[in-house]
Amino acid sequence: MRNGSAWFSGLMFAIIIGAATIASQRPVYAQTTTPVAETIPPPAPLFLPLIAFEKAAPEPTPLPPPPAQPPRTYATVPVEPPPTDRPAEIHGDLNLALRGYTPTTGFLGLVNYDGDVDDQAPQIDGIFNPPRLPPFRALYKVHDWDWNCGPDGCRGAPIEEYPVTLLEMETGVNEPISIPRRNPSIYAGDFKALVLYAEERRLTITYTRRDTAAVGYMIHLEDFAVHPDLLALYRQMNAAGRNRLPALRNGEIVGVADRGAVKIAMRDTGSFLDPRTCKDWWVAYMDQCKVQFSAPKRKH
Repeated sequence: MRNGSAWFSGLMFAIIIGAATIASQRPVYAQTTTPVAETIPPPAPLFLPLIAFEKAAPEPTPLPPPPAQPPRTYATVPVEPPPTDRPAEIHGDLNLALRGYTPTTGFLGLVNYDGDVDDQAPQIDGIFNPPRLPPFRALYKVHDWDWNCGPDGCRGAPIEEYPVTLLEMETGVNEPISIPRRNPSIYAGDFKALVLYAEERRLTITYTRRDTAAVGYMIHLEDFAVHPDLLALYRQMNAAGRNRLPALRNGEIVGVADRGAVKIAMRDTGSFLDPRTCKDWWVAYMDQCKVQFSAPKRKH
């Protein structure tokens, strides 16, 4: 019995030693430094300079220079005194740029008003050769002038006496422009009108020899290329004291409509009138005048 127990003890000892030996020979894996089931942190943020390219606004297309015009000779006539009471360039009755004008809507054709007719009124068709009724392109309201808001006055609201006080007419490109034709002369030599103000793209004329808008008819021609010789003569006479100013005949070219249009405003004793009116400015086209308005009460 004793021998059997010793044998069994030896067997168990051998089994334990063998198991230990086998376990000691299994490979040992290196421990990871990252805990199991833990998300790997993202890399540190990398900041790079932002280069933004902003699309530049397109440069405005420059308008072409006015076309060369053949030399012309203009004459002067004496001006009835007194001269204008302030420089013409700051005079709200002579330089229409000071007043300005704003677009409006309305009938792009001839209209008529009741009232008196002057058979000696300037006729707008005379600015073309041969005379014609052109297409009307756009309508405007000239601004009033407030003489009480400063030593030389200031721009007011658009004039409401008539629905339209400045007209844009279609022309040929570079078409020669003359003055509205009129029969009475203002001086020997068949002169019809006097230049009271001129710029490169603006001309103010009157059908008297008075240096004022308060008497007779006055015309503003806008947005066309004034002939440089006429402009030079006006500047010379203006600088010399305005005792003489350039004078013009019917059909005499004063510039060209280099942009295919010309604007015109018509005045009588200072008031701006509707340049579409047939009975006043387009008498030869009365048969084409179909729209009738009542004349507003004139301000005096």
